[in-house]
Amino acid sequence: MPSSNRSGSYYMLLSVICFSMMDILVKLTTKDYPIGEIAFFRGLFGLIPIFFLIPKNKIFTFFKTDKPTLHFVRAFAGTFAMISTFIGVKYMQLADVVSIAQATPVFVTIFSIIFLKEVVGYRRWLSVIAGLIGVLFIMKPGTSLFNAYSIFPIFFCIGFSIVAISIKRLSKTEPDYLIAFYFTALLIIVSSVAIFFEEWKMPSILDFFYLFMIGICGSIANLFMTTAYRKADASLITPLKYLSVLSAIIFGYIIFYEIPSVTTIIGAIIIIISSFIIFKREQIRNKKS
Repeated sequence: MPSSNRSGSYYMLLSVICFSMMDILVKLTTKDYPIGEIAFFRGLFGLIPIFFLIPKNKIFTFFKTDKPTLHFVRAFAGTFAMISTFIGVKYMQLADVVSIAQATPVFVTIFSIIFLKEVVGYRRWLSVIAGLIGVLFIMKPGTSLFNAYSIFPIFFCIGFSIVAISIKRLSKTEPDYLIAFYFTALLIIVSSVAIFFEEWKMPSILDFFYLFMIGICGSIANLFMTTAYRKADASLITPLKYLSVLSAIIFGYIIFYEIPSVTTIIGAIIIIISSFIIFKREQIRNKKS
């Protein structure tokens, strides 16, 4: 394995670990604190790693951009996706939320068809349908086990699909720190407004540490993932993201005593396979073009 691919794999593993830590900490804190407050600290402390990446000669001008509208779209969609995830984590089993979130490539494909007029072959169509079936396995609609809050991981997939499409365009000219900064800044603004509609609770020392780590872990996880894709072949490192499902099952059981249902495991497997096929077909299409 080339050294760049090896280092990219390490960065992706670190990204999975940081995202998993953030999910666990969010699950711990949502029991006692409102979603808006948690999102506010996620944004506030998430600025810290970003500022370390800004070149010293641009410290006073780094925020300048020629694409404010596209930055806003990415930031708004990212904020929508993140808050949706936090709500899902609060009211659902961790494994259910993380498993449904793996269906993001399914929704990226759907939005690419609708908004980018992308032509999709029958293999990807079948994979999209299979992915949606996997989501239904986890959600269990029409049964007594259906959780109304399971719609929020779907909202995450929709929001993150828009994020993925907008980042494809932004990354051609905009540095990573600028993309991350505008997203984090909007998250702070939106969550600050949400605080007025929720009861603010002063964190204890331990909980303040949890909230601090949510911001740090979430921000670093995004930066690690970006670095991984820059260093390594995407086809090699993308499957490593699916380790987050295994992590959610293990830590959900150990920390929160959550036992995933058989349908959740089946649905997760279907979603992972369909998403991987979609990704591979996208790689083949890009090579041909």
